[in-house]
Amino acid sequence: MIVVFDAHCLLCSGSVCYLLRHDRRRRLRYATVQSDAGRELLQRAGVDAIDPESFVLLDGTRTWTGTAAVLRVAHALGWPWRLAWVAWLIPCPLRDALYRWIARNRYRWFGRREICFVPDTDDAERFIR
Repeated sequence: MIVVFDAHCLLCSGSVCYLLRHDRRRRLRYATVQSDAGRELLQRAGVDAIDPESFVLLDGTRTWTGTAAVLRVAHALGWPWRLAWVAWLIPCPLRDALYRWIARNRYRWFGRREICFVPDTDDAERFIR
């Protein structure tokens, strides 16, 4: 499973730091939207690399965006994060509308860094460049 994220966004890179700490089985790998590898992955998945969702999950030939991506990542983390699956009970249009509202405002609310997120040495092998 590969998470493609915006490395300039503080919310996105903070989320990746959280995932790195809690993915004990090391199932997730990461690529930034700003990297050649990330843009290529998005292009192959049919996601606009110029204006992508703030968070995209690729698993083999399957691609998820928005809340579906978030919930699948939570499921991959195992217990207790799998409890987030209760959010599937909320209608998708409602969940995704909230997600898009947060995504549109993420730089204003959480900030933006000028240089890309750089992982710790221990986690560098989990990043696709």
